[in-house]
Amino acid sequence: MASSSPSDHKATIIDGKAIAQTIRSEIAAEVRHLSEQYGKVPGLAVVIVGTRKDSQSYVSMKRKACAEVGIKSFDLDLPEDVSQSDLICKVHELNANPDVHGILVQLPLPKHINEEKVLSEISLEKDVDGFHPLNIGKLAMKGRDSLFLPCTPKGCLELLSRSGISVKGKNAVVVGRSNIVGLPVALLLLKADATVTIVHSRSSEPEKAIREADIVIAAAGQPMMIKGSWIKPGAAVIDVGTNAVDDRSRKSGYRLVGDVDFHEACKVAGWITPVPGGVGPMTVAMLLKNTLEGAKRIIVQ
Repeated sequence: MASSSPSDHKATIIDGKAIAQTIRSEIAAEVRHLSEQYGKVPGLAVVIVGTRKDSQSYVSMKRKACAEVGIKSFDLDLPEDVSQSDLICKVHELNANPDVHGILVQLPLPKHINEEKVLSEISLEKDVDGFHPLNIGKLAMKGRDSLFLPCTPKGCLELLSRSGISVKGKNAVVVGRSNIVGLPVALLLLKADATVTIVHSRSSEPEKAIREADIVIAAAGQPMMIKGSWIKPGAAVIDVGTNAVDDRSRKSGYRLVGDVDFHEACKVAGWITPVPGGVGPMTVAMLLKNTLEGAKRIIVQ
């Protein structure tokens, strides 16, 4: 019997959509339990300022996801010219509302509003995005636990865990150092006992570092920057990048690709997430999970 050549190798595709759906079902069951046992359900407030098309589509997706699992959605749609002080007043009202267990302010905000100032006004107990400096600070410290973990990084580790990929003792490389993904995911990997390297735009030999990684988390926002030849055979690749590239054959005129050359990496990696359908659905699932966890802290005393 002829042995298969290396070119026949196909990575296991990590189906983020299916895993996210399983998590949503688990959340829906817990929400039903809270409703039956305590007569209360989790509440998520989603605040949007202005009429940016991409922000509106994200927000409607989040609100729809809430409805699916039984989480009550508090919708706050504010005009583009709302003042910073009025927006902060609205955040304070939501902080004080006992039926709201999570507050999410959709970014980016209009230029005249200081995002950092607004986000820091969200109550720590309702920071379901996990970006409050105190939540990130606790994530960076040994022996401390954040109240909430940022949704996308939390989703990345959940994908690894539910795919049976152990992180402990592994070499992990994070590509990118943003506050939203790169930095917190590196901290989460450290907490899970990985040896972590962060590669960024000023790194002199990114390829060398990536070649030694058992786990690669790509969050650089550079379309197909990581080539198949950079991947260590059998490595797990989580591709957070979502980049639009021109594609005349599509009706939209573009297609979405990750930070990893998926086609090439499939021939080398052990596991890989597709784009779309990998990390994206997990981000929303983790937002719902954070809201549920916030509600349980209040409801189940």
